[in-house]
Amino acid sequence: MRTLLRARMDTRAANEAFRNGTLGKVVEGLMTQLKPEAAYFTALDGGRSAILVFDMQDPSQMPAICEQLFLELEAEVELHPVMNADDLKKGLAAAG
Repeated sequence: MRTLLRARMDTRAANEAFRNGTLGKVVEGLMTQLKPEAAYFTALDGGRSAILVFDMQDPSQMPAICEQLFLELEAEVELHPVMNADDLKKGLAAAG
């Protein structure tokens, strides 16, 4: 299922990860693990944030996806099922 991940990193924890060199490793590991179709990095709600769209095969993947963000960056993580325009068109045709 196409899934949007939004992670807002705790400023103190992300600063420490930046200083000790683990911030890039955490992000790189996430990118390797998820192979997102889109990935964006920005400041949201005053903190470093990542927005990724990826294919989640099974809900049991959630701990493997989220735990490093929780543990290493004390991130607030949200996961949302999402559609692209083709998915919406298909869904609307099925609903109508």
